[in-house]
Amino acid sequence: MSSTGDDTAVGGRCAVHMPRTARTVTDLPRMGRFPAVQPGQPAIERLAPTSELLGFRGPTACAAAGITYRQLDYWARTGLLEPSVRTAYPSTSQRLYSFRDILLLKIVKRLLDAGVSLQNIRVAVAHLQAADQGDLAGMTLMCDGATVYECTTPQQVVDLLKSGQGVFGIAVGAVWQELELTLGRLHAERTDTGETLVGHDPADELAQRRNRAV
Repeated sequence: MSSTGDDTAVGGRCAVHMPRTARTVTDLPRMGRFPAVQPGQPAIERLAPTSELLGFRGPTACAAAGITYRQLDYWARTGLLEPSVRTAYPSTSQRLYSFRDILLLKIVKRLLDAGVSLQNIRVAVAHLQAADQGDLAGMTLMCDGATVYECTTPQQVVDLLKSGQGVFGIAVGAVWQELELTLGRLHAERTDTGETLVGHDPADELAQRRNRAV
């Protein structure tokens, strides 16, 4: 049975340090692109997975974040991380997650795998949700199991490692790039029209070309 992460909290309350100097905003390459039309129709425009015009349903969010649907559902119902595009209310609607939501889901999964308590993760998630999206790209999270630290410069990471406080780190920008590539291959939904958009998977396209050549 997969853990939902609802374990007994250990350690003290998480202190998310927020140095406001030397903020670095990283413009990451847009690796994934969604066609804004159904297959077979002419491509009028293409949208990046980070676009506010795109949302991702629960199964897609699970696949991209590497979690089970049980975990996704539990975290939404307990308020750890609810979808920002569309919730499951009314009951006839399906949850719809933004790129940022799924980025946080991946980070929560990594913190849980590292043994960070759910109590501490809740504090870290609240801080990450309040941060500017540009700041997330240049952020590194360091954790010693009881405290989560936000680092925005390489020197801050080095200082934590020297002090023995940082046991492991999560480079948010690297997770961002990985997620953008993954979501570019999966289905999305336009938030303005409700269209289901098919992601672009170069491997599928190569297979189709090979099949046509046979």
